[in-house]
Amino acid sequence: MAQSLFQILKGYNTTIDAVAPPWTAPLLARMPEVRETWVLPVSHGTFGLSTRWRLGRALRERHYQQAIVLPSSFKAALVPFFGRAVRRTGYLGEFRFGLLNDIRTTSARRTVDRFLVLGVESTQPLPPPPLPRLRVDSDNTQRVLARLGIASPRDPVLALCPGAEYGPAKRWPAVHFAEVAKKAIAIGWQVWLFGSQRDAPITAEIQKEVGRMAIDCAGRTSLPDVVDLLSLASAIVTNDSGLMHVAAALDRPVVALYGSSDPTLTPPLTQRATILRLDLPCSPCLQRTCPKHHLECLQALTPAQVLAALPL
Repeated sequence: MAQSLFQILKGYNTTIDAVAPPWTAPLLARMPEVRETWVLPVSHGTFGLSTRWRLGRALRERHYQQAIVLPSSFKAALVPFFGRAVRRTGYLGEFRFGLLNDIRTTSARRTVDRFLVLGVESTQPLPPPPLPRLRVDSDNTQRVLARLGIASPRDPVLALCPGAEYGPAKRWPAVHFAEVAKKAIAIGWQVWLFGSQRDAPITAEIQKEVGRMAIDCAGRTSLPDVVDLLSLASAIVTNDSGLMHVAAALDRPVVALYGSSDPTLTPPLTQRATILRLDLPCSPCLQRTCPKHHLECLQALTPAQVLAALPL
């Protein structure tokens, strides 16, 4: 979602560098707007004051004119402050007076619009967000296919992304994904399963139900590898997750499944997405786990509804 902001900034003929955690740095390398990425090796939820101070000291030598802070946490504003960026733009968030000297306000709800507000002057109208577009490395695509023992696809490929780092309240049941996979295989499609190492138990469960005709790539690929393989997909079914946004940025047909989360806040930024949700009275609850212990918002979303949304 930040790439829409980068595209706006690039239109001002600016040079853009980014500070990011290690797991997103390879993704930024696929964004042509970003010149260089500074990796912040601090795990999620860790304060890491000394690490942030050292990175800030290194940034001082670049004499940055502006730092735009996208996260709202106190600690996220420390690196630009230590780096002595002339203008430090962001929302007040966790009481960041002093750390930021260009504090913005907005009534925008969508995350992408909240990002764009930080990239334009307060007197300017908010532009529509440019659609993210990630670069694909075709040479790496062939290398990964060979390493995984997958022939270059001649048949259509259905990619399934059944994980969601946020929590189980975002995850459509594995048995439902398996039912969709079976139907796709029955009509001659290939099925590839994607996810991180943490998602491997879910993809393994799907493959056990479907059989070896479903190729399980979870935990066997880096994030750039997934970008390249997803670019080959004829359609993608995904939970509201990071891979959903990757799929959208590859301009592939996406069926996005929403349970506890809100598609008005974090929709896939593409014109080729179909959003499926049941809009129950208890959703979106924005919780990691179902507070009512039934997960009806996803359990009752049937494979037939997803299949009907696919170009099979």
